[in-house]
Amino acid sequence: MRRVLALILAFVLTGPIPAYASPDPGTRIEVVGGRTAAPADFPWVVHLSMGCGGALIQPRIVLTAAHCAGPTGNNTRIRVIAGSRDLYGAHAKTVKSVYVRRAAGFRDVTSGHDWAVIKLDRTLDLPTLRLSGGGSDDVGPFTIMGWGTTGEKEYRSQRYLRFAQVPGLADNTCARLYAPDYTFVGPEMICAGDTKRGGVDTCQGDSGGPMVRKAADGQYVEVGIVSWGIGCARKEYPGVYTQVSHFTKDIRAAIDDLL
Repeated sequence: MRRVLALILAFVLTGPIPAYASPDPGTRIEVVGGRTAAPADFPWVVHLSMGCGGALIQPRIVLTAAHCAGPTGNNTRIRVIAGSRDLYGAHAKTVKSVYVRRAAGFRDVTSGHDWAVIKLDRTLDLPTLRLSGGGSDDVGPFTIMGWGTTGEKEYRSQRYLRFAQVPGLADNTCARLYAPDYTFVGPEMICAGDTKRGGVDTCQGDSGGPMVRKAADGQYVEVGIVSWGIGCARKEYPGVYTQVSHFTKDIRAAIDDLL
């Protein structure tokens, strides 16, 4: 079991959560079994200062997990690094959040509604990531990414963005694997992972980051938001993600309120 405390909000943490802190399901804060991304691979993925990821979905809006962003309201504490796979690279752009709007129904990661939008203090001249429209957009395989740790018992996040590909799983498969201790809330959640071999997954430091696939037009769409799971890359416990298509209307309404 991935041993991190699910109910601690990531924005109050200063580093990776210890992998053995508690027996609860963990919020996903790195990509296990992945490889380093090329400089131009995912220009819309961003890093948040509390040790989470996110995606630039409009020039001044980041989509992330609710458990990363903190409560709705003014917030200038979050630093966002964008435009670079290298967090210390010459091309990395650093901006601040000015306001957070978290999903109204969010209580904790295993109850669903794990999404939030962050308004930045300025517009970024970078590509943006489109939201999934559901249907064929939500059929795997998917690509996951992040700067977190590379294993359950690792502590060090990565300087360079890493990514991997994972197969999608049916809702009933995920529900069965997590029962009876935890409830998989479909269709608010979507899960992905290799249940035969394991070895590829998100882990400590990837929370809030995007799970994507290429749509029919060849452009990436955001299918999921890294949310929670037990352990990292365990074949019996696939990663669980917020299903973006289920919340698209709510996300767009929240953005309209912010702009």
